[in-house]
Amino acid sequence: MTQNTPRKPSRSEKLKPIELVGFSGVMALFLGLVVLMSTRDVVLALIGFGGTFILVLAVIALLMLGMKPNPAKRSDLEE
Repeated sequence: MTQNTPRKPSRSEKLKPIELVGFSGVMALFLGLVVLMSTRDVVLALIGFGGTFILVLAVIALLMLGMKPNPAKRSDLEE
């Protein structure tokens, strides 16, 4: 019999979601600051920040769904 012990994820695999949310936050912060500096309206800048954050998160999620897993991950998915 083979022992089915789950593989522990590496540090980079654990931090990947934080990197993607951070990337979305940086892009949203950039747009929020551009809107704030150009219009000087805080409410409009906050709306732009929130909308951009959600939009970038959705685009990143869709792109991640479209990626093909490598053979090592594919074997983990089949288990």
